[in-house]
Amino acid sequence: MPIIIHSKYKNKEEAILQLVANFFNEGDMIVAGARNTIKSNFLDDKKVNIKFFQKPGLFKSIIYSFFRSTKAKRSFDYANYLTEHHILTPFPIAYIENRNGLGLLKDSYYISEQIDYDFTIRELIHDPLFPERNVILEQFAEFTFKMHEAKINFLDHSPGNTLVIKKADGKYDFYLIDLNRMNFKKLSIEERMDNFKKMWLSKTMVKVIAKAYAKLSNEPEEKLHIILLEKTIQFKRKITKKKYLKRKIGRK
Repeated sequence: MPIIIHSKYKNKEEAILQLVANFFNEGDMIVAGARNTIKSNFLDDKKVNIKFFQKPGLFKSIIYSFFRSTKAKRSFDYANYLTEHHILTPFPIAYIENRNGLGLLKDSYYISEQIDYDFTIRELIHDPLFPERNVILEQFAEFTFKMHEAKINFLDHSPGNTLVIKKADGKYDFYLIDLNRMNFKKLSIEERMDNFKKMWLSKTMVKVIAKAYAKLSNEPEEKLHIILLEKTIQFKRKITKKKYLKRKIGRK
């Protein structure tokens, strides 16, 4: 069971391995998903999250074993990249890969520090009367711009994957989670706007985001508004169509 640990936690290897060994018997459940399970527990006096990635099918096991990094490794590596570029994310502690005698991946774990947050972007998206909604959206646009400037394309940039903490000075901190799908390159303005599409923005929110992003990028506000609105509408139509087809097939 190979383990890679951040230098900050190098002296905690035995305790980290113990957390993983007792994963199914200890800790508080956060997410009990079909493929992944997340629990919280304590590493000495530090509260941490442990994400368990279940054993993939044979084909994916071969891919993750020999051709592509595992989800646990990507989560750890990407968290380190974000941290190095001053993009907030729960601090990466370690990842562990469990393999069989042939070197094929069985399952894996990613351990990070626990973030006690106030809300996610999802709550704000679904509540038009959310306090300081436009202020938060403007700051979220700034956060995303900073991420794009660091050549980060977060493919799962969706409402539930950004944790928000309200600061005393009226500012908000944004933390990215569920990190295993990213790529890194210089992004065109079209690609930058496309990165917002999964946020499920209303027309009002599109206007706020476009205006804030335009100020930061020195791009015309009208241009960004047109692109972002088009990307958002296209995405919503695509998801709505998928749901409709699933319902239709389910009735047969």
